[in-house]
Amino acid sequence: MNSNQKKPAVNFQKMLDEKINEIKKNNHTPKLLLHSCCAPCSTYVIEYLSQFFSITVFFYNPNIHPEEEYIRRLNEQKKLIEQFPVQNKITFIEGKYEPEVFFKEVKGLENEPEGGNRCLKCFYLRLNKTAQKAQELKIPFFTTTLTISPHKNAIAINRIGEEMANKYQVNYLFSDFKKKDGFKRSIVLSEQYGLYRQNYCGCVFSINK
Repeated sequence: MNSNQKKPAVNFQKMLDEKINEIKKNNHTPKLLLHSCCAPCSTYVIEYLSQFFSITVFFYNPNIHPEEEYIRRLNEQKKLIEQFPVQNKITFIEGKYEPEVFFKEVKGLENEPEGGNRCLKCFYLRLNKTAQKAQELKIPFFTTTLTISPHKNAIAINRIGEEMANKYQVNYLFSDFKKKDGFKRSIVLSEQYGLYRQNYCGCVFSINK
């Protein structure tokens, strides 16, 4: 390849399709720990992945501010899991709500623009905890709903996910859930189930961005 040519973009959806095809050929349903940032984003992801995995939803979001907002999003997630028809049963784990950990992690980055280094630190914090929890529970796969958002950097999220997989020796499921109209489907499902759709990412620094 000429040094001036760009490398081809990584097709994370293709990587996910290949992994799912491998699982289907093996005729088994592996366990998956799914980090969820919120109920609306998890709708399509659960609908899609629950056909092939036994999912445990892990709600770990210390970035959400204020606490009342956190509780509202947590309850919406629980409501969805209770009502959502899936092929394989969904279980749920709430991570510890520890906003002090988030504030420590992003100290000095308070004025970063949305999508900048503060967000990368936030992705790192949540995916690190998810991979750690997957290792603790002996769940062989983990991933996150974060890539469904058109406002999130799927390349960065998948890079961090891969790093955490190597760190904790668990399998990261590469994804770009906004593909195949995943984001549009999440909007339809959110309306169908009457879910609260927040108007900011979650952290106090994103409210007025």
